This record gives sequence, structure tokens and C-alpha cells, in this order.
Amino acid sequence: MGTEAVSALTDSRLAANQVNGNFEMRDKRMERYVKIVRQLTKSFKEFTIKQIPRSENRRADTLSKLASTCFDHLSKKVLVEVIKERSIDERQVSTFTTTGPTWMTPLIEYLQQGVHDDARKIRIKAPSYALINRELYWKGFTTPWLRCVDEAKGKEALHEAHASQAGTHEGAHALTGKVLQMGIYWPTENQDAAELTRKCGECQAFSPVQANPPTPLSNISNPWPFYQWGIDSVGPFPEALRKLKYMVVAVDYFTKWIEAERLA
Repeated sequence: MGTEAVSALTDSRLAANQVNGNFEMRDKRMERYVKIVRQLTKSFKEFTIKQIPRSENRRADTLSKLASTCFDHLSKKVLVEVIKERSIDERQVSTFTTTGPTWMTPLIEYLQQGVHDDARKIRIKAPSYALINRELYWKGFTTPWLRCVDEAKGKEALHEAHASQAGTHEGAHALTGKVLQMGIYWPTENQDAAELTRKCGECQAFSPVQANPPTPLSNISNPWPFYQWGIDSVGPFPEALRKLKYMVVAVDYFTKWIEAERLA
């Protein structure tokens, strides 16, 4: 984000003095936490952490009380994420790197060098993009600057927003807006969101049933009774005597007379 100076406030006197080096760390777990904090603070030119009274830091006090609170009484609109793993625990992850050009490559080359094979097409798109700290950003008519990502990372973000612990299995339109609020962008996010919701088994199982017919209804003209019949088979039903478990039903279109016959 380009931040160079950070000032952190905490209501824990122990944490503030251990990070500053004024207190000795006797707990090995706390020592690992402090080591991670110091590694992160090296990325800033200036970092300070100060302890303030709890009465002057109501937000931190409220968050500390949430750790020992039962969440059953909260409404569904309140999103609370319970982190079960500590940040100091070592986790083995599989890393991958994308090889080859992506959709961002022509834009980055044009913004850096001003030359590209398809310069006319890129020149039309270029005003909506900008390079900030060597990263490509996109800006729409009603959106702030959004960081551009490739399709693989974009689909991963869609899956996290849709079906993770904090996901609510929203529709394609709401899911696209949720990803935009995360501050990332790629050109095919609308199509990828629609494809993800169509392939989600839980969304298909619990989605509202569409009662509209797939095709427009057409009238059937019947000049006299028993002139035209509609026949269909239904079943299987629980098996009866003589292994009868199916039924053929015929309906007269004019009088709505019904005839049925059981079959094995």
C-alpha cells in the first residue's frame, strides 16, 4: 500500500513493552509472536507501539470481550470469524507461480514502454489503468483504484468470498460486488462469478424453484369430446401385488376425463 510510518495503539502494557524490548520474554510462545511482529515492522521506515488506558480504547476492549462471548444470540447479519489456528504455527503450503503472459502483460508493457504490437487496441483501454508501485491498477466510473490480478488468483478470491467460512453463497451479481469491495479486479470476473454459482452444489440444491414454464404455453383446440388424449407414465410406486409399480394415465383434453391403468 506504500505506507512508510505506522503507529500502533494497544491496551496491553505487556505486549507494548515486549515489542519495544523493555520487558523480558519468558514465555516461548510470546517470544515467537514478538519475533513475527519485529519481522513485519522491518518493512516500515518508522514503527511505534504505545500502550494506552483501556478506558480510552473502547474498541479494543470490546474486541477482547468478544473472545469469551457466545455467538449464538447474534443475528445472521453479524459476521464473526473464529480463528482456530495461531499465526505463529508453521503451516506447510504448496506455492505455485504463473508462467507465461497474462491479460495484464500487454497493458504493463504499453504503460512502461509506450509500444505494443496491438497498440491501437491497448491505447483505448490504457486510460483506465495505471502502474502504482510496479503493480497494475484499474479504475471504473464509480469505483476507486482496484488492484489487477490474474484469472487464477481471481477465481481463488471468488471461491473464498462464496463458499469459505465467511461466505454466504450469494448470487453472481452480489458475489461480483463483494469481490470488488475486496479491492481486486480482472476483466472476466462477472462471467467467472456466474460460472461458479452455476456449478455450486449447495446453491443448486437450496435455490428457489422456478415455477415458470420453460416455453410459452400454447392452446390446444378440441372440436368434440374424446377427440384428443394426453398420455403419460408415472412411477415407480411402492410395489403391489403381481409386481405392479407403474401407471399409465390418459386425460381427455376436452372433458378432462381421466383413465389410468396399472403396469408391472
